[in-house]
Amino acid sequence: MSEVTYQFTFTETQCNRLDKFLVACLPDYSRSRLQGLIHDGFVTVDGMIPEKAGVVLNTGQVVSIRIPPVEPSNILAEAIPLTILFENEDLMVVNKPAGMVVHPGAGHTSHTLVNAALAHAPDMAGISGEIRPGVVHRLDKDTSGLILIAKNDRTLQYLQEQFKVRKVSKTYLALVDGHPPTPSGRIEASIGRDPSHRKQMAVVSPPRGRQAVTEYHSLEVFPDHELIEAHPTTGRTHQIRLHLAFLGCPVAGDLVYGKRHPSLGLKRTFLHALRLSLTLPGEEKVTTFEAALPEELERVLAELRQNK
Repeated sequence: MSEVTYQFTFTETQCNRLDKFLVACLPDYSRSRLQGLIHDGFVTVDGMIPEKAGVVLNTGQVVSIRIPPVEPSNILAEAIPLTILFENEDLMVVNKPAGMVVHPGAGHTSHTLVNAALAHAPDMAGISGEIRPGVVHRLDKDTSGLILIAKNDRTLQYLQEQFKVRKVSKTYLALVDGHPPTPSGRIEASIGRDPSHRKQMAVVSPPRGRQAVTEYHSLEVFPDHELIEAHPTTGRTHQIRLHLAFLGCPVAGDLVYGKRHPSLGLKRTFLHALRLSLTLPGEEKVTTFEAALPEELERVLAELRQNK
């Protein structure tokens, strides 16, 4: 792919801040991407490189921008099978299995969902200047269920905004050890980094953490466990696991925030991203996706029901 150049003339009817003007002219590119190009000298105003992305434009000024070719990512594409529930030119809705890490990082440089997505869709458009899939939100390694992957910068920006303004509805199923204090409720407890264990999160006082809200209600009660439907309205790291542990009923199989020895012989956390409801790019109505509970979790429920 070769470099592409665009040229626009500013009028007084448009936003006069350079980066916002370019976002309006080039909606397929995120504001952060365009700000990076301004910073790197790919944008001129009347032939001069601006000092900053927020420079104010005057009527009649000509803005030129060069979009460099997309750079190859250093992330390796791997032909790992994926369960894709929906796909179009903009995004994929994937049913992630437990045990799969979402994206490469320290200790997980391969065999991730991102590696698999790159192999499935090798012609993904550049996101932030690289050929790579856009992770819109995340699931813990041992959490199964629905996750969105954006295929281009425009869709990534759109979906992230949907999450930011809380227009995406998420539903999780969790089997907990013990019982919550009430059959339904709303948990409001800030979450931040655990000062004693830097790789873990914790419920902390508001100045040290970020607001986190989870609503829940009980679906089925067993002698020592309860099946919970959880609806997080915020998206903090480990939120549902922390909030349910905060109530005194940690997710079954959670060795970090729950019991040190898992109940029911579980080899993973009993947490599943069951349902996602959102408005897809270019559409007006809300679309709902659902991923059935994995077989290994269905077996646990079947045993609990048999022993009631």
